[in-house]
Amino acid sequence: MRRLRQALLLVSAVFLLFGIYLPILQIDRLFLFSQTPSLIDLVSGLFEQGDFGLALLIALFSIVFPAAKLLLVFCQEAGWRLGQDRMGVFGRALPHLSKWSMMDVMLVAIAIFAAKGSGLATAVAQPGLWFYAGSAIMTGLLSPFSSMAADKRPDTDMR
Repeated sequence: MRRLRQALLLVSAVFLLFGIYLPILQIDRLFLFSQTPSLIDLVSGLFEQGDFGLALLIALFSIVFPAAKLLLVFCQEAGWRLGQDRMGVFGRALPHLSKWSMMDVMLVAIAIFAAKGSGLATAVAQPGLWFYAGSAIMTGLLSPFSSMAADKRPDTDMR
């Protein structure tokens, strides 16, 4: 079981990298203009346009928090037991913030729906979105917080 968890952790890390760097969406406007931005392209484009707050939010929730959660899962799998007191504020906040790590998947789905509904553009999900979603799901399944809760259950050994 430990080998399977380690393999899934490695696959999740690779999927996260693919999800960040591969195009997540293809937008075609008026049959002439086409864009296929990746998550990194979206964040850097927002910075270049001066939307620093939005770029920072998307970078935090879509790149930093998922990577930090993956790193925390890696630490647990490597045997580095971190107690709640040693994890710090970020470690204690991570379980609450990790549910937002798929926020950009939802935003892309809304953008696809809006583009298809307007009739002026077409939008199609690209491989980066699927890799990102796969990483988020695998990391969620491997999350140390679910196993920490399991470790705190009383021992039910029936001798």
